[in-house]
Amino acid sequence: MAYIPRLKQEYRDKVIAALKDEFGYKNVMEVPRLEKIVVSRGVGAAVADKKLIDYAVDELTTITGQKAVATISKKDVASFKLRKGMPIGAKVTLRGDRMYEFLDRLVTSALPRVRDFGGIKANGFDGRGNYNLGITEQIIFPEIDIDKVNRISGMDITFVTSAGTDKEAKSLLSELGLPFKKN
Repeated sequence: MAYIPRLKQEYRDKVIAALKDEFGYKNVMEVPRLEKIVVSRGVGAAVADKKLIDYAVDELTTITGQKAVATISKKDVASFKLRKGMPIGAKVTLRGDRMYEFLDRLVTSALPRVRDFGGIKANGFDGRGNYNLGITEQIIFPEIDIDKVNRISGMDITFVTSAGTDKEAKSLLSELGLPFKKN
């Protein structure tokens, strides 16, 4: 029997039924689902030191379990000494089983390690059912060895859903376990 991630199974068993009840969907295919998670990280100091991009790619690869790619600048910015085509960040796009595994690790082990954690803000929705979350320190992930970190930096995590509205997307992400702050 093939391995199915815990959150994927929970989505099939509980989340679909809960969202059908809440929003009155007639068909299972109408129920919003998580399509992808994009983990990205800008490295502004990479203009001066190219090795910082390699560190960022390695850390994102370790955190997500999938090879990260360097992102390059699209235009010249003279005030930042930035040229078109220079590497300035790293990103990973997770889909399928790896996406559910990453979300499970984020909710169960990484977010509870944040100091004074009271939930994540609910105002990161973009109006089309996608949610953006910023993390200030990469050391909250248990995969990162704090002795090997050369610089503490943050990252952005984008949850792309098939939901049409922010209310549907928030219900979906809440059912999947994201701990939103109570207003």
